[in-house]
Amino acid sequence: MTGRADLRFGITDVAPVVSCGSFSTRAVVGEHLPITATVFREGHDAVGANVVLVPPADDDRPAEPPPLLRMAEFGPEPDRWTATVVPDREGLWTWRVEAWDDPLRTWRHDVEVKVDAGQGVEDLANDLESGARLFEEVARAVPAQRPVLLAAAAALRDGTLDLPARLAPALSAGLRPVLHDNPVRRLITASPTYELWVDRPRALYGSWYEFFPRSEGPVVDGTPTHGTFAQAAERLPAIAEMGFDVVYLPPIHPIGRRNRKGKNNTLNAEPDDVGSPWAIGSAEGGHDAVHPQLGTMEDFTAFVARTRELGMEVALDFALQAAPDHPWVTSHPEWFTTKPDGTIAYAENPPKKYQDIYPINFDNDPEGIYAECLRVIRVWIDAGVRIFRVDNPHTKPLNFWHWLIWEVKKTDPDVLFLAEAFTRPAMMHQLARIGYTQSYTYFTWRTGRTELEEYGQQLVDSAHYMRPNFFVNTPDILHASLQYGGPPMFKIRAVLASMLSPTWGVYSGFELFEHVSLRPGSEEYLDTEKFQLRPRDWAGAEASGRTLSPYLRRLNEIRRAHPALQQLRTLHFHPIDNPDLLCFSKTDPGSTDAVLVVVSLNSHHVQIGTTSLDMAALGLDWSDRFTVTDELSGATYDWGQFNYVELDPHREPAHVFTVHRALPPGPVPPA
Repeated sequence: MTGRADLRFGITDVAPVVSCGSFSTRAVVGEHLPITATVFREGHDAVGANVVLVPPADDDRPAEPPPLLRMAEFGPEPDRWTATVVPDREGLWTWRVEAWDDPLRTWRHDVEVKVDAGQGVEDLANDLESGARLFEEVARAVPAQRPVLLAAAAALRDGTLDLPARLAPALSAGLRPVLHDNPVRRLITASPTYELWVDRPRALYGSWYEFFPRSEGPVVDGTPTHGTFAQAAERLPAIAEMGFDVVYLPPIHPIGRRNRKGKNNTLNAEPDDVGSPWAIGSAEGGHDAVHPQLGTMEDFTAFVARTRELGMEVALDFALQAAPDHPWVTSHPEWFTTKPDGTIAYAENPPKKYQDIYPINFDNDPEGIYAECLRVIRVWIDAGVRIFRVDNPHTKPLNFWHWLIWEVKKTDPDVLFLAEAFTRPAMMHQLARIGYTQSYTYFTWRTGRTELEEYGQQLVDSAHYMRPNFFVNTPDILHASLQYGGPPMFKIRAVLASMLSPTWGVYSGFELFEHVSLRPGSEEYLDTEKFQLRPRDWAGAEASGRTLSPYLRRLNEIRRAHPALQQLRTLHFHPIDNPDLLCFSKTDPGSTDAVLVVVSLNSHHVQIGTTSLDMAALGLDWSDRFTVTDELSGATYDWGQFNYVELDPHREPAHVFTVHRALPPGPVPPA
């Protein structure tokens, strides 16, 4: 026989659990995490349930017994119970669900039913004494409430009173909270214990801006010059002004010269071609070095410090691959794959070829490779980097990432990892399960309403371990919608990314409406910055008004002002009768904050539709009228379930409404 024989009561379908408990559930500090389970028992007596949440061991805090977090039944399915936990610090927590016999609730139910059936004092003699003993038991456990509890017990035994008077103190509304918070628990049955890893809030919420420091140099006589960290730091105030929280830098290491790619990925580089930052390593150093034209390590740490002064932080690319002239190729040729002709294999994704990059073979000397990768990442942690955007993690072994991430977390639990894994769903999800903090997503290719709704719901369903980062564009991805949608489509995609996902990002040039591809049908930018310097006339764009910067700033202001937009679990889609309109809402479990968004998906024509709002998802009754304020235009409207919407993409393609409501939605605990 298999299974546990000690389970007195049934506890099944416990959630959120990752891979049957093989990996940690995820949350961030202050996040409301719903715990659910199916709890049941034999017979008709009442069963109760609670969550035991144990914080990380902390030498600075005295050990205390965990509080009793009562679970409440919620519908529509029977026997489903829920409680919400809110972790208050980073680190590894544990939790379990407990089920137990609830004699107080059984007693109350039985007494009320018998009284309603007309039974008298004689019929309830045993019930009255049983109740008195239960109230005395609670009184011993709750000294602060002892007088009122003992008074209720005494009344139950007082034969001079009629039946209603004997029962009144015990059944009073005033005692219900005391009895709810201090139940009598018998025959306690526990589920398995599960882990909960709690990150800092930036793991869930943030606005990312990607740019290449090397493109920030001056243009001299019409020729771009290589930028430095000091020159790139001059761009930081403008990024902060747009409301971004994270500045993401592509690799900043020396770039290989052997097989260097030229402009637009040509095979023959000219002497002045700068190459791809992802072709890491040369005689000037490898992954632990700074490209000398960018500056020194001291210049980089000064850049990091300046970023922090402006209220942002740096995310650095972590790309585990090597240029043919990387120092590793000479010192550790066994770390790479040797072909039958004796040459080292360069990277390929047929028909694509990457002659300037050697992939690492993690099956050759894993001990040495693992140790070197951990050493390298700690170099940059020591330099002030707390976020790493990992390039192509799906091309490296899963067990390597699981080891590396949790080795880092042992000493630096605040370090975050973003998986740049545009790959099959199974691999993307497993990378998240084993420890990645965030993941790139398929958002860039989701443009229709149905696919946006379906994908959004998939992400909500995985929110207990996988956190999305919605980039509207990347140096690799210029989607056709941006190529042909005009400036309104840039607004549409920015609204969708920033409102659907708590973390979103843009790659530099998006605010200038850069949209020209290398060739028809390609998602590569013409004159891609991956292989050449691409200075931009920021001042000229601001002066002429040909920039989306004010719009991005407003979206980020709205996100910061609304806790609801810093959530993923509460994303909810609402019906609307035009397939070119998308309607969704977010609520904040810790407040009354609610945001309702209606956005056009068509950048060329006016769209008209009528909403059919799911009022319960907004914490409202079906007949309620409520006020909404558009955070983009400032207009205020009186709305209900059904509302007329008209959006002209050339004026404003979206409504971002603050919903003025009274109460947050959610299950109500039983009396």
